[in-house]
Amino acid sequence: MPAAALTVPTPTLDEIRQWPATVGVPRAATALGISRAQLYRLIAEGKAPVRVLDYGAKRVVTASLVRLLEAA
Repeated sequence: MPAAALTVPTPTLDEIRQWPATVGVPRAATALGISRAQLYRLIAEGKAPVRVLDYGAKRVVTASLVRLLEAA
């Protein structure tokens, strides 16, 4: 199977606005157009461009994701 067939389409800003209040790192990374490994690395370095909650599992605050994407 070609690699292109495995890619997940980037959601639109309108779709992201419909997401729950927080989302997992993989979903947020898709919205940002980066890999989940890259977003986890940014979080670990304290350089994530979005607000992240850590309750055992890291969760990205959707409102911060929307604000970032609106400013782009």
